[in-house]
Amino acid sequence: MIPLSVLDLSFVSSESTPAQALHDTLALARHVDGLGYRRYWLAEHHALPNVASPAPEIMIGQIAAATRHLRVGSGGIMLPNHAPLMVAERFRVLEALFPGRIDLGVGRAPGTDGVTARALRRREAPSGAGGDDFLDRLQELLFWDGGFPEGHPFAAIPVSPAGVPLPPLFLLGSSDYGAQLAGQIGAGFAFAQHFSGLPAEGPMRDYRHLFRPSRLGTKPHAILAVAAICAETDAQAERLAASARLSTLRRERGEYLPLPSLAEAEAYPYSASERARIERGRDQLHVGAPDTLRARLGALAESVQADELMIVTVVPDQAARRASYGLLSEAWGVRAEAA
Repeated sequence: MIPLSVLDLSFVSSESTPAQALHDTLALARHVDGLGYRRYWLAEHHALPNVASPAPEIMIGQIAAATRHLRVGSGGIMLPNHAPLMVAERFRVLEALFPGRIDLGVGRAPGTDGVTARALRRREAPSGAGGDDFLDRLQELLFWDGGFPEGHPFAAIPVSPAGVPLPPLFLLGSSDYGAQLAGQIGAGFAFAQHFSGLPAEGPMRDYRHLFRPSRLGTKPHAILAVAAICAETDAQAERLAASARLSTLRRERGEYLPLPSLAEAEAYPYSASERARIERGRDQLHVGAPDTLRARLGALAESVQADELMIVTVVPDQAARRASYGLLSEAWGVRAEAA
């Protein structure tokens, strides 16, 4: 079977706090470190009450220090929010401290609303400047790693710490844009099936078709990020999924509330249209007992030619969340392989 990894957004629940969500992230990372998972990635979001993950580079260092086996990375750094030199320096520091265990995943989206995005970026661009400068920032990031062309004003600037390479680069995407770009530059690619309204087959196929070997990578590596909840039985997993499903409905209405408790979700008065929306969203949230998920996720990974599955599990009960990752790893066989 292909490797399993973890994507963690540090969700805040209605019965917890943002600070506790960060400690829960550390606890989950320690837990899955011994279960055979390959990577543990942290997302970047700002000004959202339901997530506590504005600074993945800080959490990467904390998690790498608290674990032994996991590759730890960003899923991702939202590059338009950051000066490329700062990204290069921070991830070189991480690579120097934890050599061979760091990944740099970068995304094009802001990870927040328009006003907050402006607050994050306004001092980095001339007054009145606008537009999508992701390609410019990505090119600059690559230059900080591989060297600027002769005559470039930044060519004489040394990047600290010297002698440390940038970690492996992955582009994140929820459409065909990121897939095509990742293939063209020879980077890794991670497709966000857990929230994209686009089927994964097209972007994953485009990535492989367009992949050109480069100093970033000699062969394609496609990660499929999926939302999944595992429990001892299908019925138990369906019950645990109630919180995630209500949270999704709220998010689609622009309500970024903390993750509801199971009791809140079960007591919510769903309308007929809301129940119909839940049914339509079952392809984006994979729920079931271990054997159910092994068959379903295995078939999905094979159909899109994924090299790796990255699991995000949205459950407010942390014991149930940890159990979900444990049951899935055991069914997948990665625990035995790691041992």
